[in-house]
Amino acid sequence: MTDSDLHGKRAIVTGGASGIGLACVKEFRRRGAHVIVADHHVYQTEAVAEELGAEPWVVDLADTASLEEVRLDVDILVNNVGMQRVNPIADFSPDDFRHIQRLMVESPFLLIRAALPGMSRRGWGRVVNISSVHGLRASPFKSAYVTAKHGLEGLSKVTALEGAPFGVTSNCVNPAYVRTPLVERQIVDQARVHGIGEDEVVEKIMLTETAVKRLIEPEEVASLVGWLVGEAAGMVTGASYTMDGGWTAR
Repeated sequence: MTDSDLHGKRAIVTGGASGIGLACVKEFRRRGAHVIVADHHVYQTEAVAEELGAEPWVVDLADTASLEEVRLDVDILVNNVGMQRVNPIADFSPDDFRHIQRLMVESPFLLIRAALPGMSRRGWGRVVNISSVHGLRASPFKSAYVTAKHGLEGLSKVTALEGAPFGVTSNCVNPAYVRTPLVERQIVDQARVHGIGEDEVVEKIMLTETAVKRLIEPEEVASLVGWLVGEAAGMVTGASYTMDGGWTAR
């Protein structure tokens, strides 16, 4: 991959103002792409876009009704936006469950629906869905998140099959815990439901299943995303790439 191999390509990254999304925006800009930063934080989205020479799109992706008529003229779509709630099923808010499905399954469907016709016409496209190890494995107290990530895996595979005749690939990236604001915000809830101290959560909960005992850095995820959107990955589609420190090797 060169510093200009994405020159002339248009990319959109959801949740692009922080965490994995921000790392992907930086990766794509470094390689010459025009990048649209899609996020709901007005100031943060606009600040990131201005700093990196990207285009801001301030949007609430959980408001899926507003996305039904959207059309996207992009070559690369990264579905990254996500949220987390940690609670036993019996105590899980139905509103929270529905909100997470809208944000993390329905909105990726609508964005793929909006982008796929243009990709197909041009004969080239890359869809990368930021899934999770929880798209392949379950953990207690995360019914909505695990359900959404499993749904995203299925959506990605169907997109791969429908896009294949037109040069469009679709893949998932499946990291374990990444050092992001989303993960940091889980610590209080994880401590509560597991009955442990907040200082014990990373070691006893987040790293217990991994062989490599550290959090993943956002830039590491972005490097894999970056390869998947490049020319060398043209035969890679319908796949789920783990970056989980050995979690799923067990």
